[in-house]
Amino acid sequence: MSDVFDNVMDLAKRRGFVWPTTECYGSVAGFIDYGPLGTLVKRRIEDLWRQFYVISEGYYEIECPTIGQEAMYIASGHVKGFSDKMCQCPACNEYLRADHVAEAHNIPNAATLSCEALAEKICTLPCPACNEVLGTVEVFTFNLMFQTTIGPGSQRKGYLRPETAQGIFVDFGRLLRFYRDKLPFGTVQIGRSYRNEISPRQGMIRLREFTQAEAEIFVHPEMKDHPNFSRYADYAFPLLSSEQQLGGLEAKTYTMKDAVAAGVIANEYVAYYLALTHELLVTIGVMPSRLRFRQHLPDERAHYAEDCWDAEIFSERFGWVETVGIADRTDYDLKAHAEQSGDSFTAYIQYDEPRREKRRVINANMGVLGPKYRGKAKAISDALQEVTPGPDGATVIIDGEEIFVPADLYEVKEEEVDVRGVDVRPHVIEPSYGIDRMIYAVLEHSYFEEEVEGEVRKVMRFPSRVAPVQVAIFPLMARDGLDVMAKEIARTLQMQGILAEYDDSGAIGRRYRRQDEIGTPFAVTVDYDSLEDQTVTLRDRDSMQQVRIPKDQLVDLIPALIRGKSSFSSLI
Repeated sequence: MSDVFDNVMDLAKRRGFVWPTTECYGSVAGFIDYGPLGTLVKRRIEDLWRQFYVISEGYYEIECPTIGQEAMYIASGHVKGFSDKMCQCPACNEYLRADHVAEAHNIPNAATLSCEALAEKICTLPCPACNEVLGTVEVFTFNLMFQTTIGPGSQRKGYLRPETAQGIFVDFGRLLRFYRDKLPFGTVQIGRSYRNEISPRQGMIRLREFTQAEAEIFVHPEMKDHPNFSRYADYAFPLLSSEQQLGGLEAKTYTMKDAVAAGVIANEYVAYYLALTHELLVTIGVMPSRLRFRQHLPDERAHYAEDCWDAEIFSERFGWVETVGIADRTDYDLKAHAEQSGDSFTAYIQYDEPRREKRRVINANMGVLGPKYRGKAKAISDALQEVTPGPDGATVIIDGEEIFVPADLYEVKEEEVDVRGVDVRPHVIEPSYGIDRMIYAVLEHSYFEEEVEGEVRKVMRFPSRVAPVQVAIFPLMARDGLDVMAKEIARTLQMQGILAEYDDSGAIGRRYRRQDEIGTPFAVTVDYDSLEDQTVTLRDRDSMQQVRIPKDQLVDLIPALIRGKSSFSSLI
Protein backbone atom coordinates (compact mmCIF):
# COMPACT_ATOMS: atom_id res chain seq x y z
CA MET A 1 0.00 0.00 0.00
CA SER A 2 1.43 3.39 -0.98
CA ASP A 3 2.12 6.03 1.66
CA VAL A 4 2.47 9.80 1.38
CA PHE A 5 6.09 9.46 0.20
CA ASP A 6 5.03 7.38 -2.81
CA ASN A 7 2.20 9.77 -3.66
CA VAL A 8 4.39 12.86 -3.29
CA MET A 9 7.24 11.45 -5.37
CA ASP A 10 4.82 10.22 -8.06
CA LEU A 11 3.38 13.72 -8.36
CA ALA A 12 6.85 15.30 -8.15
CA LYS A 13 8.15 13.20 -11.05
CA ARG A 14 5.02 13.53 -13.16
CA ARG A 15 4.65 17.30 -12.81
CA GLY A 16 8.32 18.28 -13.02
CA PHE A 17 9.40 18.92 -9.43
CA VAL A 18 12.07 16.22 -8.98
CA TRP A 19 13.45 13.59 -11.35
CA PRO A 20 16.04 10.80 -11.09
CA THR A 21 19.30 12.01 -12.64
CA THR A 22 20.80 10.47 -15.82
CA GLU A 23 17.71 8.27 -16.04
CA CYS A 24 18.46 7.12 -19.60
CA TYR A 25 21.72 5.51 -18.39
CA GLY A 26 20.31 4.07 -15.18
CA SER A 27 19.92 6.39 -12.22
CA VAL A 28 22.58 6.60 -9.51
CA ALA A 29 21.39 6.70 -5.90
CA GLY A 30 22.10 9.90 -4.04
CA PHE A 31 21.67 12.28 -6.99
CA ILE A 32 18.54 14.07 -8.24
CA ASP A 33 17.54 16.59 -10.89
CA TYR A 34 15.20 19.45 -10.04
CA GLY A 35 12.68 19.85 -12.84
CA PRO A 36 11.21 23.22 -13.91
CA LEU A 37 8.75 23.48 -11.01
CA GLY A 38 11.13 22.01 -8.43
CA THR A 39 13.79 24.52 -9.40
CA LEU A 40 11.32 27.36 -8.87
CA VAL A 41 10.35 26.02 -5.42
CA LYS A 42 14.03 25.64 -4.52
CA ARG A 43 14.83 29.22 -5.57
CA ARG A 44 11.87 30.60 -3.66
CA ILE A 45 12.89 28.78 -0.47
CA GLU A 46 16.49 29.95 -0.87
CA ASP A 47 15.30 33.51 -1.40
CA LEU A 48 13.12 33.34 1.71
CA TRP A 49 16.18 32.09 3.62
CA ARG A 50 18.08 35.12 2.27
CA GLN A 51 15.20 37.36 3.36
CA PHE A 52 15.69 36.16 6.93
CA TYR A 53 19.50 36.15 7.03
CA VAL A 54 20.78 38.65 4.46
CA ILE A 55 18.01 41.27 4.48
CA SER A 56 16.71 41.09 8.07
CA GLU A 57 19.90 40.05 9.91
CA GLY A 58 22.28 42.01 7.67
CA TYR A 59 24.66 39.10 7.07
CA TYR A 60 26.22 39.47 3.65
CA GLU A 61 26.53 36.44 1.38
CA ILE A 62 29.77 35.16 -0.12
CA GLU A 63 30.50 32.41 -2.64
CA CYS A 64 33.52 30.11 -2.36
CA PRO A 65 34.83 27.29 -4.60
CA THR A 66 33.33 23.84 -4.19
CA ILE A 67 36.84 22.33 -4.44
CA GLY A 68 39.25 23.00 -1.58
CA GLN A 69 42.90 22.18 -1.12
CA GLU A 70 43.86 19.44 1.31
CA ALA A 71 45.37 21.73 3.97
CA MET A 72 41.99 23.32 4.66
CA TYR A 73 40.37 19.96 5.36
CA ILE A 74 43.31 18.72 7.42
CA ALA A 75 42.78 21.75 9.66
CA SER A 76 39.02 21.27 9.85
CA GLY A 77 39.41 17.60 10.81
CA HIS A 78 37.58 16.26 7.77
CA VAL A 79 40.58 14.36 6.34
CA LYS A 80 41.06 12.47 9.58
CA GLY A 81 37.59 12.16 11.04
CA PHE A 82 34.80 12.78 8.52
CA SER A 83 33.65 9.19 8.22
CA ASP A 84 30.74 6.82 8.74
CA LYS A 85 30.74 3.24 9.97
CA MET A 86 30.30 0.77 7.12
CA CYS A 87 29.94 -2.97 6.62
CA GLN A 88 29.44 -5.27 3.63
CA CYS A 89 26.67 -7.85 3.48
CA PRO A 90 28.34 -11.25 2.89
CA ALA A 91 25.26 -12.52 0.99
CA CYS A 92 24.66 -9.75 -1.59
CA ASN A 93 27.93 -7.75 -1.24
CA GLU A 94 25.98 -4.52 -0.73
CA TYR A 95 27.77 -1.87 1.35
CA LEU A 96 25.66 -0.65 4.28
CA ARG A 97 25.70 2.11 6.89
CA ALA A 98 26.12 -0.10 9.95
CA ASP A 99 24.59 2.41 12.37
CA HIS A 100 21.53 2.81 10.10
CA VAL A 101 21.00 -0.95 10.11
CA ALA A 102 21.08 -0.86 13.91
CA GLU A 103 18.82 2.19 14.23
CA ALA A 104 16.22 0.59 11.92
CA HIS A 105 15.88 -2.12 14.57
CA ASN A 106 15.59 0.31 17.51
CA ILE A 107 19.15 -0.04 18.83
CA PRO A 108 19.66 3.27 20.66
CA ASN A 109 22.60 5.62 20.05
CA ALA A 110 24.03 3.37 17.34
CA ALA A 111 26.07 6.21 15.83
CA THR A 112 28.07 6.55 19.06
CA LEU A 113 29.05 2.87 19.32
CA SER A 114 32.53 1.64 18.43
CA CYS A 115 33.03 -0.45 15.29
CA GLU A 116 33.44 -3.59 17.39
CA ALA A 117 30.32 -2.95 19.49
CA LEU A 118 28.29 -2.13 16.38
CA ALA A 119 29.38 -5.36 14.64
CA GLU A 120 28.20 -7.30 17.66
CA LYS A 121 24.81 -5.54 17.68
CA ILE A 122 24.00 -6.08 13.99
CA CYS A 123 25.21 -9.67 13.52
CA THR A 124 21.69 -11.08 14.04
CA LEU A 125 19.91 -8.43 11.93
CA PRO A 126 18.76 -8.77 8.30
CA CYS A 127 20.43 -6.95 5.44
CA PRO A 128 18.06 -4.18 4.21
CA ALA A 129 19.03 -4.98 0.61
CA CYS A 130 18.59 -8.79 0.44
CA ASN A 131 16.97 -9.58 3.83
CA GLU A 132 19.57 -12.26 4.68
CA VAL A 133 20.94 -12.28 8.24
CA LEU A 134 24.24 -10.36 8.26
CA GLY A 135 26.09 -12.72 10.58
CA THR A 136 29.72 -11.97 11.42
CA VAL A 137 30.70 -8.80 9.56
CA GLU A 138 33.55 -6.33 9.91
CA VAL A 139 32.48 -2.75 10.65
CA PHE A 140 35.01 -0.13 9.53
CA THR A 141 35.14 3.61 8.91
CA PHE A 142 34.74 5.13 5.45
CA ASN A 143 35.75 8.75 4.72
CA LEU A 144 32.85 10.53 3.04
CA MET A 145 34.79 13.16 1.09
CA PHE A 146 35.16 13.00 -2.68
CA GLN A 147 38.89 13.30 -3.43
CA THR A 148 40.35 14.87 -6.57
CA THR A 149 43.60 16.38 -7.83
CA ILE A 150 44.18 20.03 -8.64
CA GLY A 151 46.02 20.61 -11.89
CA PRO A 152 47.78 18.05 -14.08
CA GLY A 153 49.40 15.09 -12.37
CA SER A 154 48.66 14.30 -8.77
CA GLN A 155 51.00 16.60 -6.88
CA ARG A 156 48.22 18.69 -5.29
CA LYS A 157 45.36 16.90 -3.60
CA GLY A 158 41.93 18.46 -3.25
CA TYR A 159 38.44 17.56 -2.09
CA LEU A 160 34.90 18.46 -3.06
CA ARG A 161 33.70 20.40 -0.07
CA PRO A 162 31.64 18.43 2.46
CA GLU A 163 30.14 21.68 3.81
CA THR A 164 30.10 25.36 2.87
CA ALA A 165 31.32 26.57 6.27
CA GLN A 166 35.07 26.13 5.79
CA GLY A 167 35.19 28.69 2.98
CA ILE A 168 33.80 31.28 5.37
CA PHE A 169 36.24 30.36 8.15
CA VAL A 170 39.35 30.69 5.97
CA ASP A 171 38.10 34.10 4.75
CA PHE A 172 37.75 35.32 8.35
CA GLY A 173 40.52 37.95 8.13
CA ARG A 174 39.08 39.61 5.04
CA LEU A 175 35.54 39.41 6.40
CA LEU A 176 36.66 41.03 9.64
CA ARG A 177 38.08 43.98 7.68
CA PHE A 178 34.90 44.15 5.57
CA TYR A 179 32.88 44.48 8.78
CA ARG A 180 35.26 47.27 9.98
CA ASP A 181 37.03 45.11 12.58
CA LYS A 182 34.00 44.93 14.86
CA LEU A 183 32.25 42.01 16.56
CA PRO A 184 29.69 40.55 16.26
CA PHE A 185 29.26 39.98 12.53
CA GLY A 186 27.88 37.23 10.36
CA THR A 187 28.37 35.85 6.86
CA VAL A 188 26.27 33.36 4.92
CA GLN A 189 26.73 31.04 1.97
CA ILE A 190 24.32 28.93 -0.07
CA GLY A 191 25.79 26.31 -2.36
CA ARG A 192 26.48 22.71 -3.23
CA SER A 193 28.24 20.31 -0.89
CA TYR A 194 29.25 16.70 -1.46
CA ARG A 195 29.36 13.60 0.71
CA ASN A 196 30.04 10.13 -0.68
CA GLU A 197 27.22 8.48 1.28
CA ILE A 198 27.60 4.73 1.71
CA SER A 199 24.07 3.59 0.84
CA PRO A 200 21.66 6.49 0.23
CA ARG A 201 18.19 4.91 0.22
CA GLN A 202 16.03 7.81 1.33
CA GLY A 203 15.41 9.84 -1.81
CA MET A 204 15.83 13.57 -1.19
CA ILE A 205 16.63 12.98 2.48
CA ARG A 206 20.11 11.57 1.89
CA LEU A 207 21.99 12.84 -1.17
CA ARG A 208 25.59 12.68 -2.31
CA GLU A 209 25.32 16.16 -3.82
CA PHE A 210 23.11 18.58 -1.94
CA THR A 211 22.51 22.25 -1.22
CA GLN A 212 23.42 23.80 2.11
CA ALA A 213 22.62 27.23 3.47
CA GLU A 214 24.90 28.14 6.37
CA ALA A 215 25.40 31.21 8.50
CA GLU A 216 28.55 31.73 10.55
CA ILE A 217 28.07 34.37 13.24
CA PHE A 218 31.29 35.51 14.92
CA VAL A 219 30.75 36.74 18.48
CA HIS A 220 32.87 37.85 21.42
CA PRO A 221 33.34 34.74 23.63
CA GLU A 222 32.28 36.68 26.73
CA MET A 223 29.33 38.50 25.12
CA LYS A 224 26.65 36.00 24.10
CA ASP A 225 23.61 38.13 24.86
CA HIS A 226 22.04 38.79 21.46
CA PRO A 227 21.50 42.53 20.85
CA ASN A 228 18.05 41.90 19.30
CA PHE A 229 16.96 39.09 21.62
CA SER A 230 13.70 40.90 22.44
CA ARG A 231 12.48 40.00 18.92
CA TYR A 232 12.17 36.34 19.97
CA ALA A 233 12.22 36.49 23.79
CA ASP A 234 8.53 35.53 24.06
CA TYR A 235 8.51 33.21 21.02
CA ALA A 236 7.47 29.74 22.19
CA PHE A 237 7.68 26.23 20.69
CA PRO A 238 8.49 22.66 21.86
CA LEU A 239 12.05 21.83 22.93
CA LEU A 240 13.30 18.30 23.56
CA SER A 241 16.27 18.86 25.82
CA SER A 242 18.93 16.25 26.53
CA GLU A 243 17.62 15.95 30.10
CA GLN A 244 14.10 15.17 28.84
CA GLN A 245 15.44 12.59 26.37
CA LEU A 246 17.45 10.82 29.05
CA GLY A 247 14.37 10.79 31.28
CA GLY A 248 12.11 9.45 28.52
CA LEU A 249 9.96 12.61 28.59
CA GLU A 250 8.14 14.42 25.78
CA ALA A 251 9.14 17.78 24.34
CA LYS A 252 8.16 20.77 26.48
CA THR A 253 7.10 24.19 25.21
CA TYR A 254 9.27 27.11 26.36
CA THR A 255 9.57 30.76 25.53
CA MET A 256 13.12 31.57 24.51
CA LYS A 257 13.74 33.82 27.51
CA ASP A 258 12.53 31.08 29.90
CA ALA A 259 14.65 28.43 28.15
CA VAL A 260 17.79 30.56 28.53
CA ALA A 261 16.96 31.47 32.14
CA ALA A 262 16.43 27.80 33.02
CA GLY A 263 19.72 26.77 31.37
CA VAL A 264 17.94 24.58 28.80
CA ILE A 265 19.54 26.65 26.01
CA ALA A 266 23.12 27.77 26.62
CA ASN A 267 22.82 31.42 25.64
CA GLU A 268 20.72 34.04 23.87
CA TYR A 269 22.48 33.63 20.52
CA VAL A 270 21.58 29.94 20.27
CA ALA A 271 18.01 30.65 21.45
CA TYR A 272 17.63 33.48 18.92
CA TYR A 273 18.55 31.27 15.98
CA LEU A 274 16.41 28.39 17.21
CA ALA A 275 13.42 30.76 17.15
CA LEU A 276 14.38 32.29 13.81
CA THR A 277 14.69 28.80 12.34
CA HIS A 278 11.26 27.81 13.68
CA GLU A 279 9.71 30.92 12.13
CA LEU A 280 11.49 30.33 8.81
CA LEU A 281 10.48 26.66 8.55
CA VAL A 282 6.84 27.46 9.31
CA THR A 283 6.95 30.30 6.77
CA ILE A 284 8.05 27.98 3.95
CA GLY A 285 5.29 25.47 4.71
CA VAL A 286 6.45 23.07 7.44
CA MET A 287 3.59 22.12 9.77
CA PRO A 288 4.31 23.35 13.33
CA SER A 289 2.77 20.14 14.71
CA ARG A 290 5.43 18.12 12.84
CA LEU A 291 8.39 20.23 13.90
CA ARG A 292 10.53 19.89 17.01
CA PHE A 293 13.94 21.00 18.24
CA ARG A 294 16.06 18.28 19.83
CA GLN A 295 19.19 18.98 21.86
CA HIS A 296 22.21 16.77 21.23
CA LEU A 297 22.85 14.23 23.97
CA PRO A 298 26.19 14.50 25.80
CA ASP A 299 27.66 11.50 23.92
CA GLU A 300 26.68 12.85 20.48
CA ARG A 301 27.57 16.52 20.97
CA ALA A 302 30.98 17.50 19.64
CA HIS A 303 33.49 17.87 22.47
CA TYR A 304 34.17 21.51 21.59
CA ALA A 305 30.52 22.63 21.25
CA GLU A 306 28.91 24.60 24.05
CA ASP A 307 25.43 23.71 22.84
CA CYS A 308 23.89 22.01 19.80
CA TRP A 309 20.31 21.53 18.63
CA ASP A 310 18.69 19.94 15.57
CA ALA A 311 15.46 21.10 13.98
CA GLU A 312 13.73 17.80 13.18
CA ILE A 313 10.75 17.51 10.84
CA PHE A 314 8.41 14.52 10.96
CA SER A 315 7.95 12.50 7.77
CA GLU A 316 5.41 9.68 7.53
CA ARG A 317 8.00 7.50 5.75
CA PHE A 318 11.22 8.47 7.53
CA GLY A 319 10.13 9.58 11.01
CA TRP A 320 11.93 12.54 12.58
CA VAL A 321 14.45 13.90 10.06
CA GLU A 322 17.30 16.21 11.06
CA THR A 323 16.96 19.21 8.76
CA VAL A 324 18.76 22.11 10.47
CA GLY A 325 21.60 22.14 12.99
CA ILE A 326 22.18 25.13 15.30
CA ALA A 327 25.39 25.02 17.31
CA ASP A 328 27.66 27.17 19.45
CA ARG A 329 30.98 25.85 18.08
CA THR A 330 33.12 28.05 20.39
CA ASP A 331 36.51 28.93 18.79
CA TYR A 332 37.22 25.42 17.51
CA ASP A 333 37.21 26.20 13.79
CA LEU A 334 39.20 29.43 13.92
CA LYS A 335 41.71 27.91 16.33
CA ALA A 336 42.21 24.88 14.06
CA HIS A 337 42.88 27.06 11.00
CA ALA A 338 45.19 29.31 13.04
CA GLU A 339 47.31 26.33 14.08
CA GLN A 340 47.43 24.91 10.54
CA SER A 341 48.03 28.17 8.64
CA GLY A 342 50.03 30.30 11.07
CA ASP A 343 47.56 33.22 10.78
CA SER A 344 46.10 34.55 14.02
CA PHE A 345 42.35 34.39 13.25
CA THR A 346 41.73 36.95 15.98
CA ALA A 347 39.97 40.30 16.20
CA TYR A 348 41.48 43.29 17.99
CA ILE A 349 38.90 44.68 20.40
CA GLN A 350 39.68 48.23 21.54
CA TYR A 351 38.78 49.17 25.12
CA ASP A 352 36.59 52.21 25.76
CA GLU A 353 39.39 53.57 27.96
CA PRO A 354 43.03 52.43 28.16
CA ARG A 355 43.72 50.05 31.06
CA ARG A 356 46.83 50.07 33.25
CA GLU A 357 48.12 46.51 33.44
CA LYS A 358 51.29 44.86 34.64
CA ARG A 359 53.09 43.14 31.80
CA ARG A 360 56.24 41.08 31.71
CA VAL A 361 58.65 42.57 29.19
CA ILE A 362 61.79 40.89 27.93
CA ASN A 363 64.33 43.40 26.67
CA ALA A 364 66.91 41.73 24.48
CA ASN A 365 70.48 43.03 24.57
CA MET A 366 70.68 43.74 20.84
CA GLY A 367 74.30 44.87 21.18
CA VAL A 368 75.25 41.27 21.90
CA LEU A 369 72.32 39.48 20.24
CA GLY A 370 72.94 41.16 16.87
CA PRO A 371 76.53 40.09 16.30
CA LYS A 372 75.90 36.60 17.70
CA TYR A 373 72.75 35.71 15.73
CA ARG A 374 73.06 38.21 12.85
CA GLY A 375 69.98 38.06 10.56
CA LYS A 376 67.93 36.13 13.10
CA ALA A 377 68.43 38.61 15.95
CA LYS A 378 65.21 40.59 15.38
CA ALA A 379 63.12 37.42 15.08
CA ILE A 380 64.69 36.04 18.28
CA SER A 381 63.97 39.29 20.13
CA ASP A 382 60.31 39.14 19.07
CA ALA A 383 60.02 35.42 19.90
CA LEU A 384 61.34 36.01 23.42
CA GLN A 385 58.16 37.97 24.22
CA GLU A 386 56.09 34.81 23.70
CA VAL A 387 58.06 32.32 25.86
CA THR A 388 58.56 31.74 29.56
CA PRO A 389 62.29 31.88 30.33
CA GLY A 390 63.96 29.42 32.67
CA PRO A 391 66.66 30.27 35.21
CA ASP A 392 69.42 29.73 32.62
CA GLY A 393 67.77 31.12 29.53
CA ALA A 394 64.95 30.65 27.04
CA THR A 395 64.36 28.42 24.03
CA VAL A 396 62.72 29.95 20.96
CA ILE A 397 61.84 28.43 17.58
CA ILE A 398 62.85 30.36 14.47
CA ASP A 399 61.98 28.89 11.06
CA GLY A 400 61.61 25.47 12.64
CA GLU A 401 65.00 25.65 14.40
CA GLU A 402 65.27 25.57 18.21
CA ILE A 403 67.61 28.27 19.52
CA PHE A 404 68.66 28.55 23.17
CA VAL A 405 69.22 32.14 24.31
CA PRO A 406 71.31 32.46 27.51
CA ALA A 407 69.84 34.54 30.32
CA ASP A 408 72.61 37.14 30.14
CA LEU A 409 71.46 38.20 26.66
CA TYR A 410 68.16 39.67 27.86
CA GLU A 411 66.56 41.37 30.84
CA VAL A 412 63.14 40.47 32.27
CA LYS A 413 61.11 43.34 33.70
CA GLU A 414 57.60 43.90 34.95
CA GLU A 415 56.20 47.19 33.76
CA GLU A 416 52.87 48.97 34.05
CA VAL A 417 51.69 49.78 30.60
CA ASP A 418 48.62 51.35 29.00
CA VAL A 419 46.68 48.59 27.23
CA ARG A 420 44.29 49.95 24.63
CA GLY A 421 42.74 46.66 23.53
CA VAL A 422 43.01 42.90 23.33
CA ASP A 423 43.19 40.26 20.61
CA VAL A 424 40.18 37.94 20.83
CA ARG A 425 39.49 34.77 18.92
CA PRO A 426 35.71 34.86 18.33
CA HIS A 427 33.29 32.05 19.02
CA VAL A 428 31.09 30.86 16.16
CA ILE A 429 27.32 30.39 16.25
CA GLU A 430 26.35 28.24 13.26
CA PRO A 431 22.84 27.61 11.92
CA SER A 432 23.25 25.06 9.08
CA TYR A 433 20.28 24.26 6.80
CA GLY A 434 19.78 21.30 4.48
CA ILE A 435 17.82 22.91 1.63
CA ASP A 436 16.88 19.62 -0.08
CA ARG A 437 15.46 18.18 3.13
CA MET A 438 13.49 21.39 3.65
CA ILE A 439 12.08 21.05 0.13
CA TYR A 440 11.04 17.45 0.70
CA ALA A 441 9.35 18.40 3.99
CA VAL A 442 7.43 21.18 2.25
CA LEU A 443 6.37 18.78 -0.53
CA GLU A 444 5.12 16.18 1.95
CA HIS A 445 3.44 18.64 4.31
CA SER A 446 1.75 20.48 1.39
CA TYR A 447 0.31 17.35 -0.26
CA PHE A 448 -3.43 16.78 0.28
CA GLU A 449 -6.09 14.59 -1.31
CA GLU A 450 -9.83 15.20 -1.04
CA GLU A 451 -12.94 14.07 -2.87
CA VAL A 452 -14.69 16.77 -4.90
CA GLU A 453 -17.75 15.95 -7.01
CA GLY A 454 -16.89 12.25 -7.01
CA GLU A 455 -13.27 12.74 -8.06
CA VAL A 456 -10.04 12.76 -6.04
CA ARG A 457 -8.61 16.26 -5.99
CA LYS A 458 -4.84 16.33 -5.44
CA VAL A 459 -3.60 19.68 -4.25
CA MET A 460 -0.24 21.05 -3.15
CA ARG A 461 -1.05 23.66 -0.50
CA PHE A 462 2.21 25.58 -0.77
CA PRO A 463 2.42 28.96 0.94
CA SER A 464 1.92 31.57 -1.76
CA ARG A 465 5.53 32.76 -1.52
CA VAL A 466 6.82 29.22 -2.17
CA ALA A 467 4.44 28.15 -4.96
CA PRO A 468 6.27 27.76 -8.28
CA VAL A 469 3.48 29.28 -10.40
CA GLN A 470 1.91 32.15 -8.47
CA VAL A 471 -1.22 32.80 -10.51
CA ALA A 472 -2.87 31.12 -13.50
CA ILE A 473 -4.76 33.13 -16.12
CA PHE A 474 -7.58 31.39 -18.02
CA PRO A 475 -9.77 32.64 -20.83
CA LEU A 476 -13.10 30.80 -20.68
CA MET A 477 -12.72 30.30 -24.43
CA ALA A 478 -9.68 30.96 -26.61
CA ARG A 479 -11.69 33.25 -28.92
CA ASP A 480 -13.91 36.31 -29.14
CA GLY A 481 -11.28 38.49 -27.50
CA LEU A 482 -11.24 36.53 -24.20
CA ASP A 483 -7.77 35.21 -24.96
CA VAL A 484 -6.54 38.72 -25.83
CA MET A 485 -7.70 40.12 -22.46
CA ALA A 486 -6.28 37.10 -20.57
CA LYS A 487 -2.87 37.47 -22.22
CA GLU A 488 -2.87 41.19 -21.45
CA ILE A 489 -3.54 40.44 -17.75
CA ALA A 490 -0.76 37.83 -17.72
CA ARG A 491 1.74 40.27 -19.26
CA THR A 492 0.80 43.01 -16.79
CA LEU A 493 1.37 40.71 -13.80
CA GLN A 494 4.62 39.35 -15.27
CA MET A 495 5.92 42.93 -15.48
CA GLN A 496 5.36 43.11 -11.70
CA GLY A 497 7.65 40.10 -11.17
CA ILE A 498 4.76 37.65 -10.73
CA LEU A 499 5.06 34.25 -12.40
CA ALA A 500 1.69 34.20 -14.18
CA GLU A 501 0.91 31.20 -16.42
CA TYR A 502 -1.53 31.56 -19.29
CA ASP A 503 -3.51 28.38 -20.06
CA ASP A 504 -6.36 27.99 -22.57
CA SER A 505 -6.19 24.20 -23.03
CA GLY A 506 -9.15 22.02 -22.02
CA ALA A 507 -12.25 22.51 -19.90
CA ILE A 508 -12.02 25.18 -17.20
CA GLY A 509 -12.47 22.57 -14.43
CA ARG A 510 -9.56 20.52 -15.74
CA ARG A 511 -7.40 23.63 -15.86
CA TYR A 512 -8.21 24.36 -12.21
CA ARG A 513 -7.24 20.78 -11.26
CA ARG A 514 -3.92 21.01 -13.13
CA GLN A 515 -3.02 24.17 -11.26
CA ASP A 516 -4.20 22.76 -7.90
CA GLU A 517 -1.87 19.80 -8.40
CA ILE A 518 1.21 22.03 -8.80
CA GLY A 519 0.15 24.34 -5.97
CA THR A 520 -0.81 27.53 -7.84
CA PRO A 521 -2.54 29.59 -5.12
CA PHE A 522 -4.75 31.80 -7.35
CA ALA A 523 -6.45 31.60 -10.72
CA VAL A 524 -8.02 34.39 -12.78
CA THR A 525 -10.74 33.55 -15.31
CA VAL A 526 -11.77 35.89 -18.11
CA ASP A 527 -15.32 35.27 -19.38
CA TYR A 528 -17.84 37.06 -21.59
CA ASP A 529 -18.96 39.29 -18.71
CA SER A 530 -15.35 40.49 -18.46
CA LEU A 531 -15.66 42.08 -21.91
CA GLU A 532 -18.76 43.96 -20.77
CA ASP A 533 -17.88 45.15 -17.25
CA GLN A 534 -14.07 44.71 -17.08
CA THR A 535 -14.33 42.32 -14.09
CA VAL A 536 -12.79 38.86 -13.74
CA THR A 537 -13.24 35.83 -11.50
CA LEU A 538 -10.50 35.28 -8.91
CA ARG A 539 -10.34 31.74 -7.42
CA ASP A 540 -8.56 30.66 -4.23
CA ARG A 541 -6.82 27.26 -4.39
CA ASP A 542 -7.38 26.05 -0.83
CA SER A 543 -11.04 27.02 -0.30
CA MET A 544 -11.99 26.87 -4.04
CA GLN A 545 -14.06 30.01 -3.38
CA GLN A 546 -14.42 32.57 -6.13
CA VAL A 547 -14.96 36.30 -6.12
CA ARG A 548 -15.61 38.86 -8.84
CA ILE A 549 -13.20 41.81 -8.89
CA PRO A 550 -12.34 44.63 -11.30
CA LYS A 551 -9.59 43.63 -13.71
CA ASP A 552 -7.54 46.73 -12.95
CA GLN A 553 -7.23 45.76 -9.25
CA LEU A 554 -5.23 42.60 -10.09
CA VAL A 555 -1.92 44.41 -10.56
CA ASP A 556 -1.93 45.46 -6.87
CA LEU A 557 -4.06 42.68 -5.37
CA ILE A 558 -2.17 39.60 -6.64
CA PRO A 559 1.27 40.73 -5.29
CA ALA A 560 -0.40 41.64 -1.97
CA LEU A 561 -2.04 38.21 -1.71
CA ILE A 562 1.21 36.41 -2.55
CA ARG A 563 3.22 38.36 0.01
CA GLY A 564 0.59 37.98 2.73
CA LYS A 565 -0.26 41.68 2.81
CA SER A 566 -3.87 40.83 1.98
CA SER A 567 -6.06 37.74 2.42
CA PHE A 568 -8.57 36.12 0.11
CA SER A 569 -11.13 35.91 2.92
CA SER A 570 -11.15 39.72 3.14
CA LEU A 571 -12.45 39.85 -0.45
CA ILE A 572 -15.52 37.68 0.19
